[in-house]
Formats: sequence, C-alpha cells, structure tokens
Amino acid sequence: MSPYSLVRLQAAGPAEEPALRNCFKRSSAGPRACARIQTFPMRLGALLLVCLLVFVGCGSKVPPLPRLGPDDVILAFGDSLTYGTGATEAESYPAVLAQLTNRKVIREGVPGETTSQGLQRLPGALDTHKPKILLLCLGGNDMLRKVGDATIASNLREMIRMARAQGVAVVLLGVPKPALFGGAATIYGELAEEFGLAYEGDAINDVLRKPAMKADPIHPNAQGYRVVAEAVAALLRQAGAL
Repeated sequence: MSPYSLVRLQAAGPAEEPALRNCFKRSSAGPRACARIQTFPMRLGALLLVCLLVFVGCGSKVPPLPRLGPDDVILAFGDSLTYGTGATEAESYPAVLAQLTNRKVIREGVPGETTSQGLQRLPGALDTHKPKILLLCLGGNDMLRKVGDATIASNLREMIRMARAQGVAVVLLGVPKPALFGGAATIYGELAEEFGLAYEGDAINDVLRKPAMKADPIHPNAQGYRVVAEAVAALLRQAGAL
C-alpha cells in the first residue's frame, strides 16, 4: 500500500475506513481515485442541499410592488373588515396602517358588502382616490350567504383586472371561511398565484382564532386590527413598496 493510502486510511473515520481499504485493494486507478470516490457522496449531498436552499428561497419571494412616494395613496377596499367593525375608526386596520407606513391610506370599507357589490363600487373609488396600491379584502359576506367560490373568484378577478388596467398594483388579503379552523379560502391563494400578487393570507385568520383579539365571532377588536395592519405593513416592505 502506498504512503498516500496509509495517510488516507489514518485520516478516515470508523465508517469510512473499511470501504477505503477495500477500494485500495481492488482499484486499478490508484489510491487518489479511491479518495475521490469516497468523497463524492459528501460532495453530492452538499450540492443537493445548496440547490434545496436556493429553491426554497426563490419560492418564498414576495412579488414586487411599486415604490410608494411620500404623496402616493393606498386604497384599502373591502367590507366590514376594512371599515373596522368592532373598533373605532382610528383603530381600524387602514388607520393603523397609515401610522405604520407614514402614507395616506384611504378606508373604503362597506359593512355587509359582497364581491358583486364591490365590483360595482370599485370604479368610482379608483377614479376618486387614484391610488398607487389597492388592498383588496372582500368575500366574507359572500361565503356567509353561501355564494359559490367560482362566483367570488370571478368577481375578485374582475376587480384585480380593473385596477391593473389603470396601473394600480394590487395586494390581496385572504378572508377565512366561516367554519371552525377553516383558514383562508383557497380561492385567494389561487388568485394571488394566477396574477402574481403580493398576498397576505394568514393575518385575519390568525386573529379570528384568538378570543382576546375579537370583538365578535367574525370581527377583530382594536388589538386584532393592529395585528392585521402590522402584517400588511410587513408585506409592503418585503415587496419593496416601502
């Protein structure tokens, strides 16, 4: 056995030594080839780990939003969750978001509104406020009225297209299904993927699972709305709007 082989065996671990010794005996390519063969699995494992980390990092990237200037407007559009039912106007999520971002946030929430009603109202709101970013949070009242997911998704899709046609970026907020531990309805995540939208699908659902953050079974209180506003502000920063 060559001096290199002896050194390589002395440096080998208990699990590696028998395989190296066997390779030295059988290999016609020499001990250096055996060393390369023995280290190949470790190199392959490291390469696979790097690829996995790159894949996960890319998959978690938030779709970009336009940078908000100091005078740009954010339009929060929706139903009672946007209006702030269960808290005061100053405690609603749009009002808290304005404080967190130091930007003008318009609160356009109508309690009880469905997506079909919102679709009719949105053109006027866009024309009046001329926002740079639209925060869209609708669908809960549809679900309470047993409106089908296909209809809800169709109305939301038209609102997204309408805003984009006017150069307005859209952020989608997921609304939980009216069921115990229902989570945000899947249509929101599907629409976010379809249009490449920045999407907040957990905040409202998480708040409504915690009694201390609810004013009633379907509305947050002041503490809950603050959590929603903080989640939206964090998403805006991740997407490059702030």
